[in-house]
Amino acid sequence: MQRFGAPDHNPKILRAIRQERRGQRQPHGSSFLNPDEPSRLASVTARPETEALLLDFGGTIDADGVHWAPRFYEAYRAAGGALPYPAFEPLVTAADVALGRLPEIRALGFRATIDAHARLLCTLLPASEAARIAPTRLADPFHAEALATVRRHRPVLERLAAGYRLAVVSNFTGNLDPCLTELDLIRLFTVTVDSGVLGISKPDPRIFLHALAALETRPDRAWMIGDNLAADIRPAAGLGMRTVWVAPAGRTQPPDGPPTARVERIEELEDLLLSPPRRER
Repeated sequence: MQRFGAPDHNPKILRAIRQERRGQRQPHGSSFLNPDEPSRLASVTARPETEALLLDFGGTIDADGVHWAPRFYEAYRAAGGALPYPAFEPLVTAADVALGRLPEIRALGFRATIDAHARLLCTLLPASEAARIAPTRLADPFHAEALATVRRHRPVLERLAAGYRLAVVSNFTGNLDPCLTELDLIRLFTVTVDSGVLGISKPDPRIFLHALAALETRPDRAWMIGDNLAADIRPAAGLGMRTVWVAPAGRTQPPDGPPTARVERIEELEDLLLSPPRRER
């Protein structure tokens, strides 16, 4: 959902996105990528010039570079749906808009959000399919896969949080915090920025600037990590941030505006951001 118009330095907005979870963390000393070292080390330290990491949520934290529409489509096809993806994707978008307008949306956790999204999506399917494809046939596999991915990512995020201040910056529906709480992730983030709360959506650069202000850091001392080139990577790079594109191996990278780095899953961030300094030979 696209909502704009919040002033750049409105203190109410800054308060809304300043979600202090564990107090201020001071960045530790040291380091960058060492290809000769293992990716998981008992003791790691952060690069001195990096203070904060901003991460997208959908497709980055809850999946390995695949957003919600393709994942719903996989479940839909497994349930016997026949629509081609170009016809299905707009239905997911329409269901997402309707989801954000639900009166109860601000209180919904992750599972309830997926259930509601699937229920709204099924009402938009052709009548013959809506009668035989129950919402649970879309929601159950979607949730199971996302939960398994989050459980795999959580230890990585814990290690990153020990060296950097973390933020989530997401185009969401106003209930990002309840979702992160349910997934036992909110404790790891100094700041959460939900477009449905803030009233500004990516790729508007103001959403990144608000997150950076709440983190008390500058663009050149932060990385943006996300799966969407248009919404995450290009606008963050335009502000002077370094970027990591999370994308499956088969996805083609456009020649314009390449990210600083590319990974297939966020476990690879440990090699990129938490490795000891390279020794000179």
